[in-house]
Amino acid sequence: MPQPTLTAYNYLIAGYTKHGEVRESLNLVRRLVSCNEKPDGYTFSMILKASSSDQIISIGRAIGKEVHAQIVKSYVVVDDVLSTALVDSYVKSGRVDYARRVFDLMIEKDVVSSTSMISGYMRQGCVENAEHVFKKTIKKDVVVFNAMIEGYSKSVDTANKAIKVYISMQRLDFKPNMSTFASIIGACSLLSAFEVGQQVQGQLMKTNFATTIKMESALVDMYSKFGRIEDARKVFDEMPVKNVFSWTSMIDGYGKNGDPSEALALFNQMQNVYHVRPNHVTFLGAISACGHAGLVDKGLEIFEMMKKDYGMKPHMEHYACMVDLLGRAGRLNEALQFIMSISEKPNSDVWAALVNSCRIHGDVEMASIAANELFKISKDGSRSGAYVGLSNTLADAGRWDSVSDIRELMKTRNILKNMGSSWF
Repeated sequence: MPQPTLTAYNYLIAGYTKHGEVRESLNLVRRLVSCNEKPDGYTFSMILKASSSDQIISIGRAIGKEVHAQIVKSYVVVDDVLSTALVDSYVKSGRVDYARRVFDLMIEKDVVSSTSMISGYMRQGCVENAEHVFKKTIKKDVVVFNAMIEGYSKSVDTANKAIKVYISMQRLDFKPNMSTFASIIGACSLLSAFEVGQQVQGQLMKTNFATTIKMESALVDMYSKFGRIEDARKVFDEMPVKNVFSWTSMIDGYGKNGDPSEALALFNQMQNVYHVRPNHVTFLGAISACGHAGLVDKGLEIFEMMKKDYGMKPHMEHYACMVDLLGRAGRLNEALQFIMSISEKPNSDVWAALVNSCRIHGDVEMASIAANELFKISKDGSRSGAYVGLSNTLADAGRWDSVSDIRELMKTRNILKNMGSSWF
């Protein structure tokens, strides 16, 4: 075309964006502007959609604000489509406060913008704000219900609400989809709600989602967390195709339910028989299983395998797990040396693992060293268990004067012992 029109640019920008060619679509916008064409509302909505892409999410926040400024300067009429794109862009870049300002200015708040706001609030833990938006959404669909269920399912404090919304949506004749089932199964896992989980599985079996890897892996994870390891294995064995998540859930389930030997057998099988590459969580489950079985050398071997054979950099969770592995076996000096060898600054989980091990083996001196390091990191008292652990270790050793000093320190720092709780 000797002189492409704005419409032609818009079609091509939309096409590239739809097919994931985000950078090419942004380059076209630059060409459009350099040719003295003025973007319209549709162009801006496409730019915002592109800026929300995972490919450029790191610079999406800057693009979203810049586009918003250009919209204002260009006197473009902001319709519902453009407003929704702005809300979604701000939410995905973490600026829920900006998203809310745009959302409040919308004359008709559609279900898409409401869903974006709910998801944004839930990710930031602003549950009441999400609930307010949900209640004000007049025309609801499955997606907006899913946003609530997914948000609630992330915390044990709100997981019961996820089940209530799940029931409510079906009473209103909305049929659960794959995302619904994934979230509600997660909520059941958090609550250890075995009977509800079975009912959800019963409903799932009547759908076309039942035989998907995602759903079957979620069921394996759910039954493992219920302690129903045989039910988990039954689902696992009947899976026609398994991925790293299903293998990891089964390995972790065996490790946490008192069968570390089976966990390690599966870990070996997934690599050498099925040639599935483990991820960071798989290695965490395998090392943890070694700790429960007292297989220190095997745990060290797996830790080295993760680094050398798979080129994975250990996370702090892996370091803490290794300290727990060595500590459980009474190899406290090795555990301390291991901590000292970590190239990064050890976090509170690493030192807490050593404190717990010292309590098991009654090593007061080592417990004091670990606890002091932990106190430096957690001055806000977020690891109250460390104070209690050191106090109990000193008490077991008959060092009552030192116990009094720790209790006094807890009072001074306003640190309270975590209260016990029960589902019954």
